[in-house]
Amino acid sequence: MSETASFPADATTISTSLHAAPAAGRRPFVEIDSWALKANWRSLAMASGRARTAAAVKADAYGLGVETTAKALFGAGCRDFFVAYAEEGASVREAMPGKNFRVFVLQGLDPQAAAICRRHRLIPVLSTPQDIATWQETAAGELPGVCALQLETGMNRLGLDEAEAKRAARLAAEGKLDLALVMSHLASADDRDGTQSQGQLERFQALTAHFPHVGRSLANSAGTFLDPSYHFDLTRPGIALYGGAASLDPDGSIRPVVTLKAHILQLRWAAKGQAVGYGASARLARRTRVATIGLGYADGLPRCLSGRGAEVFAAGRRAPILGRISMDLTTVDVTDIPEDDLAPGDTVEVFGPNIPIDETAERAGTIGYELLTSLGPRVSRNWR
Repeated sequence: MSETASFPADATTISTSLHAAPAAGRRPFVEIDSWALKANWRSLAMASGRARTAAAVKADAYGLGVETTAKALFGAGCRDFFVAYAEEGASVREAMPGKNFRVFVLQGLDPQAAAICRRHRLIPVLSTPQDIATWQETAAGELPGVCALQLETGMNRLGLDEAEAKRAARLAAEGKLDLALVMSHLASADDRDGTQSQGQLERFQALTAHFPHVGRSLANSAGTFLDPSYHFDLTRPGIALYGGAASLDPDGSIRPVVTLKAHILQLRWAAKGQAVGYGASARLARRTRVATIGLGYADGLPRCLSGRGAEVFAAGRRAPILGRISMDLTTVDVTDIPEDDLAPGDTVEVFGPNIPIDETAERAGTIGYELLTSLGPRVSRNWR
């Protein structure tokens, strides 16, 4: 049972300051709400019922900084973390020396990764017979070491097939594998009308019958919001922790965590009929007040958002992106915002509590995961 499943998710309003500039000067920045991150984990723990609740902190905690993120989630009650690479797991372990928690490494195994796992007490997730052999061979005469197995249930990405799973089960029965977990991954848990998840569930149940005394894990963020039959012993939310996939939460308890902001560098009036930006792709149908903000595709704002109706939030109102997004700059139509409400140096919200990240992602034809993990090094991360 999850130690924290009974934690309540406090209700509050997340506020933003449109005139507060960070120490990074004119650079774009994200505000990361530590309280909302913790509240999201606790809400997901409650949704997980009797299952423990882990946290996916791979890709530098979805671009937010794995050390600070892991510490915040540990403070909320999380004791299981998932990363892609062993080096990431070492960073999590080193961020919290002396603390008792588990770190699972998802991205297969080679001798170098095996050595890092053993040195930092990480749990590799073995997905191929070669992974299993490497883990055994690098034991150097010691006990096999705690590991996990990933099973193929219909995604055809990573995992052991039925014959390979049976051989792994025999190794475990012979004491040659010390298993902490068997897991698989849902491919379409966000499709409420699909049948793939049900098929994967049935396949997972059949395969894990070969491991009767080992913990099981199947549900990602979207799977956590499915019925309890998907929860097993451990759920593994990722994007929902960071405020994405909020529409899947039936209780509406997922809060925005990340607010991307940029500074207004210049404001100008442009006449009707003039063009804005590269390629003259935006031709003005009226006299327009144009705000140029210091954010572009080099910072992770997708260029493909250009001309797709994407908006930012400025001075309490939405304002459409105008013309093509360029490497460092984006132009915005702020004509409908009172002129005295905006000045150079003010900030606009690109996504956050007023412009949901999933909305911006949908406009770009992508997902919130990509927006977060694409945030560039020029975007400063400010925790509050």
